[in-house]
Amino acid sequence: MSALILLICASLVMAVLFLCAFVWAVRAGQYDDTCTPSMRVLLDDHSNEPGTSVPRTSRSANEHER
Repeated sequence: MSALILLICASLVMAVLFLCAFVWAVRAGQYDDTCTPSMRVLLDDHSNEPGTSVPRTSRSANEHER
């Protein structure tokens, strides 16, 4: 029975921590711009123009397949 009380208290502490993290994220502006990420697909990609270089990622496509 004491294990059940301990687990309930631990879950309540975790829930409060997650709630605090969510409130902090909202106040920090993490959810301010919800339109731009979905509209980014529709914008022109300027990396295909001549004279511009495409940034390389740390892994190439061939390394990912191995």
